[in-house]
Amino acid sequence: MRVVIAEDLFLLRDGLTRLLEAHGLEVSAAVDNGKDLLEVLTADPSGVPDVAVVDVRLPPTFTDEGLRAALAARREVPGLPVLVLSQYVEQLYARELLACGDGGIGYLLKDRVFDSAQFVDAVRRVAAGGTAMDPEVIARLLARNSGDGALAALSPREREVLGLMAEGRSNAAIAQRLFVSERAVAKHTASIFLKLGLQPSDDDNRRVLAVLAYLGR
Repeated sequence: MRVVIAEDLFLLRDGLTRLLEAHGLEVSAAVDNGKDLLEVLTADPSGVPDVAVVDVRLPPTFTDEGLRAALAARREVPGLPVLVLSQYVEQLYARELLACGDGGIGYLLKDRVFDSAQFVDAVRRVAAGGTAMDPEVIARLLARNSGDGALAALSPREREVLGLMAEGRSNAAIAQRLFVSERAVAKHTASIFLKLGLQPSDDDNRRVLAVLAYLGR
């Protein structure tokens, strides 16, 4: 698996590189600004990485260069998996990134990643087309939502299940978290898919679409 890292702090960039390589992932490029990130992600179609790990705030202005570069790259390479790793929740661009709809998406907060295995699992999950969302990010993105539309039809328990799905949890993990059976979780997910109008298809794909509907409304 090939990974591109965009992080302006040398020690963190080097640490991420060493961490991922120690877990058997190949870091094909590690850059410190949005311009270089965009070039690396789009220069050679045959060399597109399996996932990009991107900080939000990169030089020269340290505002949103990382997210904007990731968005530009996804416009040129549809479905490019992106895992945002940041200290901040940038709601506007995060929503735009989620609205793209194709490819894996993740958004983790640096100060809430406590375990290397957890982080590497998130990288692999996003590379495989799944989602990995920090609960705090989910809460922030939903803070201003009014609750109208198809999501309003979901029950409180179904919303809870969908929120855990957004974190990237499996049915078994959701069942353990909510102290219910996997069968009960399966019934909730089936109801969620039905209410959101997601037709039967690959189940993992429907999970991602449901999460995107949840976060990007």
